[in-house]
Amino acid sequence: MDKKNSSSSVDPNSGFSSKTKTFSSLRPPLQLPLEASTLSAASYALSLQQSTESTAAFINSSTGHVISFSDFHQRVTSLSFSLQHTFHLSKNDVAFVLSPNSTHIPIIYFSLLSLGVVISPANPLSTESELLRQIKLTKPVIAFATSRNFQKLPKLKYPTVLIDSPEFEWMMMNTEMKFEHVEVNQSDLAAIMYSSGTTGEVKGVKVSHRNFIASIANYHAQKPVRDSPAVMLYTVPLFHVFGFHYVLKSVALTETVVVMERFDLKKMLKAVEDFKVTQLVVAPPVVVAMAKGSVTHGYDLSSLEAVGSGGAPLGKDVMQAFADKFPNTILFQGYGLTETSGAAFRAVTTEEMLHRGSVGRLLANAEAKIVDPETGNALPPGEQGELWIKGPTIMQGYVGDSKATYETLVPGGWLRTGDLCYIDHQGYLFVVDRLKELIKYKGYQVAPAELEQLLQSHLEIVDAAVIPYPDEEAGQLPMAFVVRRPQSALDKEQVIDFISKQVVPYKKIRRVAFVNSIPKNPSGKILRKELKRIHLPGSKL
Repeated sequence: MDKKNSSSSVDPNSGFSSKTKTFSSLRPPLQLPLEASTLSAASYALSLQQSTESTAAFINSSTGHVISFSDFHQRVTSLSFSLQHTFHLSKNDVAFVLSPNSTHIPIIYFSLLSLGVVISPANPLSTESELLRQIKLTKPVIAFATSRNFQKLPKLKYPTVLIDSPEFEWMMMNTEMKFEHVEVNQSDLAAIMYSSGTTGEVKGVKVSHRNFIASIANYHAQKPVRDSPAVMLYTVPLFHVFGFHYVLKSVALTETVVVMERFDLKKMLKAVEDFKVTQLVVAPPVVVAMAKGSVTHGYDLSSLEAVGSGGAPLGKDVMQAFADKFPNTILFQGYGLTETSGAAFRAVTTEEMLHRGSVGRLLANAEAKIVDPETGNALPPGEQGELWIKGPTIMQGYVGDSKATYETLVPGGWLRTGDLCYIDHQGYLFVVDRLKELIKYKGYQVAPAELEQLLQSHLEIVDAAVIPYPDEEAGQLPMAFVVRRPQSALDKEQVIDFISKQVVPYKKIRRVAFVNSIPKNPSGKILRKELKRIHLPGSKL
């Protein structure tokens, strides 16, 4: 009876329950593996593959070198044996990975996951002090790096493996021996991923095999029927959860992945043309560049079916400009955090992808609620508040930071995202901004992301960011940092006037500075704290 009454209180359009004040996923429930069964994320992904051994798994965009799925399986097996018998790596050891994108990285990931070794991937552009802090957090016994960056690493228990060396190639080609099977529990740690650190110090996020299995299962359940394998090109880094979980997904769905070592817009467009890429996975600045610039002229992008964007919300004007320029390519968004093991909301069907401005609907087996930051009350559809998420993809916590874990994971299994959002009456999520980044102007709350999206819609503005500027009378003023199009004569007054015509008075831009570029992290999020540090002397923000 209770179950029936609870079900009847759920709006079938939004998934919102008037009784529990939570949103349930509108997607069919997933049948996940029994939680008690031993299974690694790598084994699960491989078990879902179709038997197309000759299909290209990974392609080097620079050289055109192809690794088939048959080659991929063999190299994962050989590397796993080498790591067991050369370094005696065992379950729960931590491996540090410091490398730009490479076709070797998916092989390393699958090998380590199969052995129950915890992967700790880091940004190769990090400084020695940043890397040292991460290493102190995760305590790795071995590192995988390139000949360009291994000098930044301290000595660990085992020697650093150079993944661009002949020795590493040999480790992947030792086909005579099979590695000893390791029983990996789904609750075991799979990876320690580093959160983006846009508003504070980087944290080590503990992600389990179960978390990634649930993420993979969501993609597999929504796998589209195709006559030929999808060809993906990831511009996002594989050390970030965005790229990490997409590698697992692509192997499970038997997709071909074109790998770019370093992002370059023109090289990306050439790769789309050369390899007939069907889907791009990019950060928002790439979408803006494609939609507004002339850089795409002269490239054959007719194979491109869809472009997926994540990391920060896109404005409706940018999405419309993209649609006008590429009418045969669908642009869609997803939403996820390192703490949700990747995507938590995403657009799946064409109808969902065309729901302009949203980041899609809640994934299967998950719940969400929108919570008023002041009162703590859960809010109905259409109301703005902090997004909380619950489900099988939620992290286990932060390494060595019980305080942050306690503040982020609240009773009942809920993750506080720190994002100001709303869910509409059809169950679509809209991201407004980070709660901590809201500007307080005379008591009013101003979302920087809203103003940034409006600025990006200006024909003479290439990129923009908005931060709070201290003011004795108002508290904080919205200040814009603007990257102008080359040869543009756009001035500060024109920028201020452009925004003032489109917003209520308290949201107006009050100060403007022109800059050459906007600092961003690898997933495309604006590093506002960097702008504050550089342009607001003495700022403690």
